[in-house]
Amino acid sequence: MKEWLVRWLSGDMELLDNVSDGEEVPDSSREDLKKRKKEIRQNIKGTESVVSAERKGFFAFYHAVAVLSCMVLIGVLMYTVANLPRYGEENPRTVEVVKRYVEHGVEETGAINIVTGMILDYRAFDTLGESHVLFTALVCVLILLRLDEKTVRGGHLDSYYRIKEDRYFDISGDTILRLVGTILVPCIILFGIYVLLNGQNGPGGGFSAGAILGAALIMFSAAFGFDAVDRVFSAKVLSLTTFVSLAFYSIAKGYVFFTGANGLENHIPKGIPGAILSGGLILPLNVAVGMVVACTMYGFFSLFKRGNIGGA
Repeated sequence: MKEWLVRWLSGDMELLDNVSDGEEVPDSSREDLKKRKKEIRQNIKGTESVVSAERKGFFAFYHAVAVLSCMVLIGVLMYTVANLPRYGEENPRTVEVVKRYVEHGVEETGAINIVTGMILDYRAFDTLGESHVLFTALVCVLILLRLDEKTVRGGHLDSYYRIKEDRYFDISGDTILRLVGTILVPCIILFGIYVLLNGQNGPGGGFSAGAILGAALIMFSAAFGFDAVDRVFSAKVLSLTTFVSLAFYSIAKGYVFFTGANGLENHIPKGIPGAILSGGLILPLNVAVGMVVACTMYGFFSLFKRGNIGGA
């Protein structure tokens, strides 16, 4: 084996050391170059050791904080459980709220469905937070998975080719799928609207109806392609629908919270219990929640499938 190959395998020589621009390099210059490379390697090793030490310190701190947080959480939960009333015990703290819902729910909310009245009237503030959680999740996924021309030019070609591969295996042109979609999609949308409008009178409401409408949009895009959906449900329409729904929910319930906290009449008619136009704000709030859920479901599907929403 040649001497230069042995030196290269042992790490004492770089293959490009023998490459020159036509001029011979003095031995002294080569020795200086080797010394400089050796110093650079030592500096790199020193830097790596510092970084490794910092990582070890960070992970040690991270594990300590994680264990401490878990211990505190376990302690709080155990203290709470220890102070709960025993199972089956007649305790006013456990039945007072339930009795209020059952005995005065229809009168105070105008909704026959006590569960819907509780979610969108008594505890509407919680539902508002849940709707914002869905919107925040959609925004986070959009930030992480959105694929545009700038992303492709920036070197993220793996995602680009994945999207091209997904388009190559697109099944929207299948005749059987189109026929099934033509029959089922209108039925699913109609059923979703029924569940949405009937939430204050029976099983249903914004969350379940939004899931049904979101499934209809997903099935429509699978059967007829994303271009067909983009013509009526673009990124601007999705963003505007989500914003208007959340803004209406926040303003409407903010008004009700303000009037209720100050003992004022909100002047919102509750309607006749059992009718479609009943329950006061429950029906429009159901519509707002349903739109947010439907937009979130379709947005997730579109982002995971093609890297954007509405072709934007």
